[in-house]
Amino acid sequence: MLDAELAHEREYVAGLYARLEELREEKRRQLAQVRRAGAVGTMQNVSERDAFAALYEDRLAQLDAVDDRLVFGRLDLDSGEAQYIGRIGLTTEDLQRLMVDWRAPEAGHFYQATAFDRQGVRRRRHLILQGRDVKAIEDDVLDAGMLTDDESLQGEGALLAALNSKRTGRMSDIVSTIQSEQDRIIRSSISGAVVVQGGPGTGKTAVALHRAAYLLYTHRDRLKSAGVLLVGPSSSFMKYIERVLPSLGETGVVMASLGRLMPGIHAVPEPNADVAAIKGRLDMAAIVANAVSNRMRVPAQNRILEVDGRKLTLTPRQVRRARERARATGKPYNEARVTFVKILLRELTEQMTELVEAGNIGNNADRSYLAEDVRTARDVRIALNLCWMPMTPEKLISDLFSKPEVLEFCTPGLTPGERALLQRPADAPWTESDVPLLDEAAELLGELDPAAGRGLAQQEHDRARDLANAKQTLVNMEAAGVDPLMSAEELAEQNREQDARQTAAERATSDRTWAFGHIVVDEAQELSPMQWRLLVRRCPLKSFTIVGDIAQTSSVAGANSWQGALAPMFGDRWQLEELTVNYRTPSQIAEAAVRMANAAGLVVSAPKAVREGRWAPIIDEVSAGAVVDRLVEVLPEELEALDGGLLAVIADGDLLPQATSALRAAYGRRIGTGAGSYEQDIVVISPREAKGLEFDGVVVLEPSVMLNHEHGKVGDLYVAMTRATQRLRLIAAQPVPAGIAG
Repeated sequence: MLDAELAHEREYVAGLYARLEELREEKRRQLAQVRRAGAVGTMQNVSERDAFAALYEDRLAQLDAVDDRLVFGRLDLDSGEAQYIGRIGLTTEDLQRLMVDWRAPEAGHFYQATAFDRQGVRRRRHLILQGRDVKAIEDDVLDAGMLTDDESLQGEGALLAALNSKRTGRMSDIVSTIQSEQDRIIRSSISGAVVVQGGPGTGKTAVALHRAAYLLYTHRDRLKSAGVLLVGPSSSFMKYIERVLPSLGETGVVMASLGRLMPGIHAVPEPNADVAAIKGRLDMAAIVANAVSNRMRVPAQNRILEVDGRKLTLTPRQVRRARERARATGKPYNEARVTFVKILLRELTEQMTELVEAGNIGNNADRSYLAEDVRTARDVRIALNLCWMPMTPEKLISDLFSKPEVLEFCTPGLTPGERALLQRPADAPWTESDVPLLDEAAELLGELDPAAGRGLAQQEHDRARDLANAKQTLVNMEAAGVDPLMSAEELAEQNREQDARQTAAERATSDRTWAFGHIVVDEAQELSPMQWRLLVRRCPLKSFTIVGDIAQTSSVAGANSWQGALAPMFGDRWQLEELTVNYRTPSQIAEAAVRMANAAGLVVSAPKAVREGRWAPIIDEVSAGAVVDRLVEVLPEELEALDGGLLAVIADGDLLPQATSALRAAYGRRIGTGAGSYEQDIVVISPREAKGLEFDGVVVLEPSVMLNHEHGKVGDLYVAMTRATQRLRLIAAQPVPAGIAG
């Protein structure tokens, strides 16, 4: 019976892949035909051709992205119909449905139906694919009437099979095993913020990713132009999930870590936790505002300015009055500066005119040139810049931290010790905790002098170049006997519009002011108040999916409660959902981690583990200085037990480079970092880099070092212990934290 069912499913799945190949070939043929047509004909034809090319390219990219595990489920309904569920919808040429897109409303039964609420489903079948071949079938029989020997196929279950499979360094796509509580959150309203709280292994990240894809599908009109931002905790995490959303048929999501949210800035981690805590506080917004105000200066006395041999006077009163009028416009600093400069240039020009007329009584010659003489005079430019200098966010924040007198003036609420922590050289690299400050500065400063001659001159140069190119194109078309049917100016504008054709994701990546339609934040408990301020600015509608676990907070600037973290930004526009089932971590490991956290004074949620592992946590207590030696000694045992699985060695401080060096000497290229890969089955990683990742086996070095008692956090050790899906070993020279041994 099993062989017959497998043969049937393999035949059907082969047909789905054949249809996928037909569609790919069709789009390739259509795209090639469009490209062969070339840029000739009327502009309407050219525009239509470009639109079709973009359509075919996008569809081809989607079809290419769903090849891996194209179909994953089947529903046998009360009506007798069998519905196959997959990553996209597929139909025959005559529009007979072959497969339902997993985000379509009717596919919701695949996730939501239970034996108590069947929703018209008799049996839910999981198709477990390897490549394009169906390797196994797992059935959930919901209708008791089907429980006969010749109609049911019982097995371990797709979820547990996925959990027991080996890690490969990429996130397993669990779209086929999303349970009912996860599906309810995925399909919840797009309005406001949804907070998904869940302990280790509850599928928080899977929920976040699938919710992003679901929202893009369900609210396509709203999000197609605005886009979705997915924020992850680290570059390792982003690499880990980079293929998940494309495999679900969505390619229009911007994925970024917090250090990449300021265009042009590639921030490094903040090396000092105390500095990160200070920069993360909300009062840094006021400090940045003080730094901006500090750049608007009034001279202590009159300044004498020489213009074309004549002496002009710039008074403190003039500067103060111009400053107040510029501020009254409500525009950002650089844009308000335009008003400030115009006012003072007009007043200085009036002075210049009076001096010229006083020396030329009765001469009524045109003196309009005097305004340009004043504007370009060196003394005038220097004086106005000293009063109100054009400013970039990078220059503002660099001066704030590198000039002690500026820092002291702008931070009246900080202690001398806190100021000392913030001081650094002007050429210091930007850190992740600087990014919200740069964003705050950019918001207050605005564009750098939009009326500056260089920017306008560059625009005029570009327009002239485009017009010349358009004129030459028309000459070529006429020479070929083609009537262009438009002017050179119209053609140049058309070309500019085509050049600007980008996806929402491409435009959003390079535009700091881009307003996203929805933001998904993973490991959100790590965000500081200033980082939340940045993200809310990126989504004025405050439509968020917020995923995390307060118990895993390791950042000193992170959250101690969701209420404390979110209320300042969201008010009451957020709702809390909690995941209660641990799919990843074996019960022995999960219980040890919870006992450790409770013993350290941290109250954690304890989601129910769905399985018991083969091994209890192993504790190796060694003498001082012998931790790395013991690691090298026991690693062969760990690798043999995992039988080809992915092993992580999690260490902090000096032990991290020591372990890396020792294992590289023994295992060479098998040693990797981050989430590992198919070639690297051993990774050495810090607990913070391990956040959000999972491994078959984990070896934790010196667990007591990860308790973070200095800052009242135990999250690092809790994170490290709960990364394992099969096996956990702890090696300690210092006393093992209470609770782990039971």
